Amino acid sequence: MPSADDRLTGWRFLIFNVALAVINVIALSNVPGYTVLVPYAAGSLQGVNPSFGTWGTTDHMMGIVLGLPLARWLSARFGDHRTYAATLVAYAVFSLACATSETIWFFVPMRFLLGLAGGIILPLGQALVLNEMDEKRRVYGVAWWGVLSMAPFTLGVFMGGFWAEYVSWRMLFWSNIIFGLPVAGLVAALFYGRPSKRRIVRFDTVGFVLVTVVLVGVQTILNQGNDFDWFGSAILGAVLIAVVVALPAFVVWELGERNPVLDIRLFRHRNYAVGVLCSVAGFLVIQGTLSVFIGQLQTLLGYTSSLAGVVYLTMAVFAAPFVSIMHLIVRHVDLRYFATINFIGFAVTLTWLGEYDKVASFDQITTPMLFFGFFLATFFAPPAAIAVQGLAGKKLIRAAEELAMLRTAFGAYGITSQAVVQFRRAPVHQLGMADHLGGRDYASLDVLGALMNKLQDLGLSEAVSRVQVSRLMRQQALLLGLDDAFYFGALVFVALAGIIWLARPAPKPEPKPTLVDFEAEELME
Repeated sequence: MPSADDRLTGWRFLIFNVALAVINVIALSNVPGYTVLVPYAAGSLQGVNPSFGTWGTTDHMMGIVLGLPLARWLSARFGDHRTYAATLVAYAVFSLACATSETIWFFVPMRFLLGLAGGIILPLGQALVLNEMDEKRRVYGVAWWGVLSMAPFTLGVFMGGFWAEYVSWRMLFWSNIIFGLPVAGLVAALFYGRPSKRRIVRFDTVGFVLVTVVLVGVQTILNQGNDFDWFGSAILGAVLIAVVVALPAFVVWELGERNPVLDIRLFRHRNYAVGVLCSVAGFLVIQGTLSVFIGQLQTLLGYTSSLAGVVYLTMAVFAAPFVSIMHLIVRHVDLRYFATINFIGFAVTLTWLGEYDKVASFDQITTPMLFFGFFLATFFAPPAAIAVQGLAGKKLIRAAEELAMLRTAFGAYGITSQAVVQFRRAPVHQLGMADHLGGRDYASLDVLGALMNKLQDLGLSEAVSRVQVSRLMRQQALLLGLDDAFYFGALVFVALAGIIWLARPAPKPEPKPTLVDFEAEELME
């Protein structure tokens, strides 16, 4: 921590804070911002299926997960500002590779490496800003960065959609270079000559490799299962074997490691186990729902990418003001009550969205999305605060870091798992409609035949009429499958509303927050 004489002040701190805030938003926006670009990217990368394009989102998030423990080790070895500036340069290089990619097989590995760099710069940037603030102003710093944490889900999606429609989807990555390199130079200049406290910590290489195999292996199976017949594929079968072997080996290794990449022993604390379970399961639904819905707004409901971005931008109306004060509210209430209200609110909102069994208009969708934004803003803090109750010092920081890792990993799993729900349920609904409309359920109800005759009376041939009816039925089946994904998410949140009560209440009022507490809050958000 720098002394008062070394801290940046005045205009230097203002420029520094704004620059790092911009990079933070841009780096975080590479996840939801790319999600709205998937149909465009898939078409440009050899015309692959949109499901292939989704790999760029999920693998990027896995890179962020694995970058978090690297950030801790690199900053200890080389210093915060040196690591931050160097990683920003690497971030720009990987962004250039993504922006110039022509094939999905080159693009996805570069997206993973881009996420790896992002996982390093995100926590380091927030730590650098907090370290430059005095004790009294850090609470405002936490509030400021809390507001920024909502920007990717709202502004990031909107900007991604705008670029895709009016400029190019590759602009998302060019912007990383345009802003990243100047900020790297700014940080290097502002901190030039300032000594940094270094400490040599042994990196858990074996644990890192094993957790990479487990996390990336599971994600690969979820990514490719629908397209390659799950374990009917020899490649996915081999990945499953690797995961099954690596998982127990990872658990055994980490239990005996002094500096583990993932401290499994933290799960001995009941509140940590309950808080992490609720946080990761809830974020699996949230991230999965948001990602699948933004894609279906374009491919299924016919929204332009910019209009789909506007739908998500409306979430900021309630999200921005509430997320800035959540870290203060949770210090004075029983977190279990707050979490329960939040989970039930999510369940109601997801059920509301799932009730649209026809193509909904813009105003019909934006109304529940306003409430989705409110519950999103109030979701992160309660289960995270429950998870770290009773922890202090280095253990608190490790717990917050691991929560961020696991939540991000399960968010990536949510993107593909919610897509699997829709993919698997759509044929069921399509068959049901064919049976119902074709008179196989009720012999007296043959609406399909009447519809075919009406289309032919309008001048369409029998073949064209069949194609048109088939297209409409497929669209409605996919819409009903999307509704099932919403209902699944609602059921998960109802279950979490009960599970959260397995946590113990806070034993006493929280003491005055320290720098460690602020750093932990930033990691959790």
